[in-house]
Amino acid sequence: MSREMPSRILGGGIKILNVSIKKDFGGFYLDISFKNNGNRMGILGASGCGKSMTLKCIAGIETPDQGRIVLNGRVLFDSEKKINVAPQKRNVGYMFQSYALFPTMTIEENISTGVKGSKEEKKTVVQAQIEKFQLQGLEKRYPRQLSGGQQQRVALARIMAYNPEIIMLDEPFSALDACLKDKLQQDLFETLTHYSGDVVMVSHNRDEIFKFCDTLSVMDQGRVAAEGGTRELFKKPLNVVSARLTGCKNISKIEKINDYELQAIDWGIRLKTVEAIKEETTYVGIRAHRLLPVNDPQTDNTMKIDLVSFTETAFEAAYLVKNALKPDTQNIWWLTAKNEFDFVVLDGVAEYLMFPPEELMLLQA
Repeated sequence: MSREMPSRILGGGIKILNVSIKKDFGGFYLDISFKNNGNRMGILGASGCGKSMTLKCIAGIETPDQGRIVLNGRVLFDSEKKINVAPQKRNVGYMFQSYALFPTMTIEENISTGVKGSKEEKKTVVQAQIEKFQLQGLEKRYPRQLSGGQQQRVALARIMAYNPEIIMLDEPFSALDACLKDKLQQDLFETLTHYSGDVVMVSHNRDEIFKFCDTLSVMDQGRVAAEGGTRELFKKPLNVVSARLTGCKNISKIEKINDYELQAIDWGIRLKTVEAIKEETTYVGIRAHRLLPVNDPQTDNTMKIDLVSFTETAFEAAYLVKNALKPDTQNIWWLTAKNEFDFVVLDGVAEYLMFPPEELMLLQA
């Protein structure tokens, strides 16, 4: 079942973020366009692809050379009309990777930043956020006296205190210890579930994007390489970049034989497909955990393998194998839960692997 949700309604209108901008950073060119209709949107890309720069342009920290940014019908930037709303007037909540808390301010002072109203009104808002994010007892402390998880909660409380129209999260878990991430991810998910505005999260971590985001834009070298529903793009990436960024380790160039058969050149195997092979299809991919061990060499899409190397975690085994009949071809990753298969040959590896036709991903360059 899809996790995608309908556009959220706030203040009588559908929430829409529309971005179409270009900027030359000197050696790096950002040229990106996307629209978000009130969903939790993810931008997935490798480090240096322009993810954070995109958020900074939306927030007004960076100014694009060309283009337009519109939030809920309000123009924040328009290069042709010379519109460039000041950052403090955009009503944008931006959580930096480092959280950017003011080091000389207490926690309650940090949260009150940007809150409007009388002293008593500000105090009421701050206290509500302190309780919501379970920061009681920390009000008089400074950021340096908090753990990474506490700092993140303060940063979120500060954002939520002034009720922004959009929340933008820049690699929100990169500064946290692994043992803290699961709980804080769940806390953040609960917070965002009750938030009615747009949410945009950028990350190079595919698992974080998959957990949080209904829709996804895959970004590569300053441009959108693919976009759509998160689960749909993970299931069926449109191109090589999207496949790699969503975790596909096995990708081969192809030679088309007919509409439903191809030669995987880098693997040295002829494969049948379920999906028709288009003329623009130039690669095939398969996720490492979708390969199946078999003991029947006559099965379609089957390869006799040799073991190259083996590693393991507490619950998963990772094999690097190669085509036993064509050892000069590319190595192939195969992941499996421990004890997932019954027969053991060739130093713990099945003698044959099958590439299920329904699991093959036909990709464009």
